[in-house]
Amino acid sequence: MASAVRSWVDTHRLVSFVGIAYAFTWTIQGALAASGMEASWTHSLLIGLGGFGPPVGAAVVVWASGGSLRTWVGQMFKWRIGAKWWAIVFLLPFVVLVLISGLFVLGGGPIDLSSFESPFIYLFAMGWGTVLGGGQEDLGWRGFMLPVLQAKYSALASSVVVGVTWAGWHLPLFLNATTTHGGWPRSQQLLWMVSILAGSVLWTWMYNSTGGSVLAVAVFHAGINAMGIYHPADAAALVPNGVPDPWLNLLAEITGALPIVATAILLVVIYGPERLASRDPPGPEAAGLPDDR
Repeated sequence: MASAVRSWVDTHRLVSFVGIAYAFTWTIQGALAASGMEASWTHSLLIGLGGFGPPVGAAVVVWASGGSLRTWVGQMFKWRIGAKWWAIVFLLPFVVLVLISGLFVLGGGPIDLSSFESPFIYLFAMGWGTVLGGGQEDLGWRGFMLPVLQAKYSALASSVVVGVTWAGWHLPLFLNATTTHGGWPRSQQLLWMVSILAGSVLWTWMYNSTGGSVLAVAVFHAGINAMGIYHPADAAALVPNGVPDPWLNLLAEITGALPIVATAILLVVIYGPERLASRDPPGPEAAGLPDDR
């Protein structure tokens, strides 16, 4: 029986990966939503635990396929990517922040520079984001699903498939009123979906360009997420008297999405949809899977 299940998982790698990733995450985050637990550090840690669905799914499939878990996990420790790419990893999020802030101001959005957070908050956000706040997902989405897809499809098509799967996987967060995602109005949630699809292209570009460094992707992912902390929008104006201002919140989300979408389009134009990089993209072997197909 066990060998039959393992054989089925090996034969249906992507379906098995997605099914396990969703089941693991939705079980934990669905239980949190049903429990009514209020926002807290414990709540955040459990949400982060649920975020390990993609790497759990990838680990099961790599194991069932007789692949190398060491090779797959090793992508998370691939730090020799060159100074140029580390500079891009750390500096591009700040460029995105400048563009977002500029567009917000041009759109008439009020700013409050006095509320600018300490740089130490950024360091914490980067560490948290890499380990529990999003980066932990990338060993599954980028370290497994992406290279498997790229064996048959272009980098752009693979990015879209990963992006749609990735966006749908977040559904429990939208249904839980105690999460950040759950507190957003519907328009903001839809714009976030657009951003995550564009972001999937950026993450693919980073993964392919660094020769399969999930570490670079995870840190880059955390950096983009951390920029929200430093958005100069006047929080009091966005939520006057505790009631969100629909127009200003929509403006913040639109201006937040535009630079990500524009960057994704620019990358497709520069590098082309086939590879989204100046080198051949990593294939299934990067995820530790045996080259038997």
